[in-house]
Amino acid sequence: MPSQLPRHELSGNGRVVTKPSIISLFTGAGGLDLGFHAAGLATAVAVEMDARCCRTLRANQAQHPWEVIERPIEEVTSEEILRAGKLKAGKVDLLIGGPPCQPFSKSGFWSRGEAGRLDDPRANTLAEYMRVLRETQPRAFLLENVTGLAFSGKEEGFQYLLDEVNRINRATKSNYIVHSKVVNSASYGVPQTRERIILVASRDGAPFAFPEPRFFEADSSEAGEPFRTAWDAIGDLDSLEAPEETVVRGRWADLLPSIPEGMNYLHHTDRGDGVPLFGWRRRYWSFLLKLAKSRPSWTLTAQPGPAIGPFHWKSRRLSRHELARLQTIPDGYNVLGTLADVQRQLGNAVPSLLGEVLGTEIRRQLLGHDVPVVTPKLLCPKRRDMPGVEKPAPVPRKFKAGEHEAHPGTGLGFGALRRQVA
Repeated sequence: MPSQLPRHELSGNGRVVTKPSIISLFTGAGGLDLGFHAAGLATAVAVEMDARCCRTLRANQAQHPWEVIERPIEEVTSEEILRAGKLKAGKVDLLIGGPPCQPFSKSGFWSRGEAGRLDDPRANTLAEYMRVLRETQPRAFLLENVTGLAFSGKEEGFQYLLDEVNRINRATKSNYIVHSKVVNSASYGVPQTRERIILVASRDGAPFAFPEPRFFEADSSEAGEPFRTAWDAIGDLDSLEAPEETVVRGRWADLLPSIPEGMNYLHHTDRGDGVPLFGWRRRYWSFLLKLAKSRPSWTLTAQPGPAIGPFHWKSRRLSRHELARLQTIPDGYNVLGTLADVQRQLGNAVPSLLGEVLGTEIRRQLLGHDVPVVTPKLLCPKRRDMPGVEKPAPVPRKFKAGEHEAHPGTGLGFGALRRQVA
C-alpha cells in the first residue's frame, strides 16, 4: 500500500533519517504540501473533502505516500487523523492548511460592500483548524488565507484565530506565539502575483522571522533579482500546439485578440487606448485579462467564466501544464480531470515554491534543523529568448462602441443596487 512507504531521506553522512511529519488540512491538490516536501518535510496525512482533489492526491502517492482522508473536516476526529498518519499527539512536527477563504474574499466585498465574515457558515473551517491544533499539539503550525482575513476594520477572523490560540495555550500549557505577514508570492520567485496572509507559530514560543523578499520589479531600486515572469515559467511551452480545450468560447471570445498583452477590458473604456465598449471598473479585474510575457502572471482563479482570465498572450486559455508551471507545481505531478477541474484545483492551491521557501525557514528556525542555504528546487530558471509583444487585433465590427457609465464606487454597482431593492 502507498501509505505504508517510509518517509525518509539520507543525511549528509549517509545515515537514513525520518523526514519531519506533517498533518495537512484542506489539502486541495497538494500545492502547499509539494513545497514543504521540496523543503525536506513529508505529509503523513491529508484531509480533503473535494473528490477531484483526492483523486489527484492518490494518483501521486507513489512519489508522495500521504494517507488521504476524503471527508469534510467537521466529520473527521483528530484521533482518526493521528491514526491514519501513524502519529501521536504532541509528536507531530507540523500542522499546515489553508481553510476555505470565501467569507473573507475581496470579490465579495467588491460586489456588495460587505461580506458575511464569521457569520458565514463556511468560516467554521477556522474553528476546525483550531480544533485539530488543540488536539494534536504540533511543534509548529502554518495557516494560509486570503488577505481579507485581516482587512482593517474587518479583521474579526484574524482576531478569532489569535484568541483561539491563546485559549489553546492556556488549556494545553503550550506557548504558541503567532507571527503573521501578508506575502506576495512573486517576491519569493513565483512567476505569479498572489497575495496571501501567512500565520506561523511554534509550540515552545520560538520567534519566527519571515524570509526577506528576494525578487522585485525589474525597475525597482531594491537589491535583489527581477521577478520571475510568465515567459520564464511557460516560454518553453509556447511553441506547442494548443489543445482543443484551450480554445476560448462564448460571447467575448472574438474580442479577446484585441486586448494587448498584460491588459484587460479597461483597454476598451474611455480611459483606455482601445474602443470604448465598457464602463470604467464595471467588470471584474480579470475580465478579458491577458498575460504579459515580461511580467509575472496575474493571480490564477479557480472558477473562471468564459471571459475571465488570465488568458495566454496568444488569446487562448492556459493549458493544464501552463497552469501547473505558474503555480510552481513540479513537472511530473499529475493533476487529474478536465481542464476546468485542473484549473479549479490549481487556482485554489498555494504556489509550491512559496511553500518550499516557508518550509525551509520553519525547519531552520522552529524545528532546529541545519539547513544549508541553497537555491530553491522549485524556482524556475530565467529564459533569455523572450520574443516581442504580440500585436493586438482590430475590434470586430459586431462589438459596438457606446456611452458607458463608470463604476460609482464600492457597494454601489448594478448588482449591489439590485440586491438592496430586493
